[in-house]
Amino acid sequence: GPRREAEVRYLDIRQSLLRDPPEGEENLVLLDGRHEFPFSFQLPQEPLVTSFTGKYGSIQYFVKAVLERPAVPDQSVQTELQVISHIDVSSPALLTPVLRSQEKMVGCWFFTSGPVSLSAKIERKGYCNGEAIPIYAEIENCSSRLIVPKAAIFQTQTYLASGKTKTFRQMVANVRGNHIASGSTDTWNGKTLKIPPVSPSILDCCIIRVEYSLAVYIHIPGAKKLMIEMPLVIGTIPCIGFSSRNSSITSQFSMDMSWLALTMPEHPEAPPNYADVVSEEEFSRHVPAYPPPLDCEEQLCCPVFAYIQEFRFQPPPLYSEIDPHPTDVEEMQPVSFML
Repeated sequence: GPRREAEVRYLDIRQSLLRDPPEGEENLVLLDGRHEFPFSFQLPQEPLVTSFTGKYGSIQYFVKAVLERPAVPDQSVQTELQVISHIDVSSPALLTPVLRSQEKMVGCWFFTSGPVSLSAKIERKGYCNGEAIPIYAEIENCSSRLIVPKAAIFQTQTYLASGKTKTFRQMVANVRGNHIASGSTDTWNGKTLKIPPVSPSILDCCIIRVEYSLAVYIHIPGAKKLMIEMPLVIGTIPCIGFSSRNSSITSQFSMDMSWLALTMPEHPEAPPNYADVVSEEEFSRHVPAYPPPLDCEEQLCCPVFAYIQEFRFQPPPLYSEIDPHPTDVEEMQPVSFML
């Protein structure tokens, strides 16, 4: 068909790097040699659309320098600038779970072999690159055919120009389950599908949109596949809070306790002996004498209650900033602490 084009300009900032020429001169003359002119641009506060290069269009930002010379064509260079519009997947709209279910009758006309049902769920709608999406699904095969459940992440690029729409769809990640025989069922209790490095979702551009979806589908030989699609939003700021089920308990424990290996020495020093820090005189002052044993007849006259002998523990050593046992020669040695 005819070629259609559309363009939106989000940013146009211009700045003069050379000072004004001296009085009486029309142009500024630079001496031979290398000249550097530092500059900076302040991006606007309103959010900009994320940089993106797709099948039929792109969103690009450039820094362009132009050297204007009299009677000579202008000389210019430009460098591409990457801009990312942050999407926080911790927003309430992206934390809601998504659940879909569908059933399909396998066969044609009166020669049906039975239904195939599928229900799938994800814990939230928003994820980031590198995260693994846990998928919960239940598949029931009441047909006479051998079916295979699968899951995939699709990226849909939509281009709008002159009132027309062009769509490009591609698979960016997939995972496959086990075969399900006739009359059997299968359950995915958190089967993971990792998100590859892809562009974040672009939902606020009027001519280019980038959307994602998670499809859980069943391949049925000789019939159209049964598919469920759930919307996804690929963000840039990960979810803050409790870790999702996509990380096993083992990985969580190793991640939380990894700092312990940095502080514990390989051969820890044994603690000092109690007799070395507490003298016999201090011990005798803190430990009272034991009461005399009771007569057996007196014990029988007492109420029938369990008599528990009081445990006697050695007291901790007294704390003092002054050494109670100073040595004749104080050794001056540097002391270091490891935290």
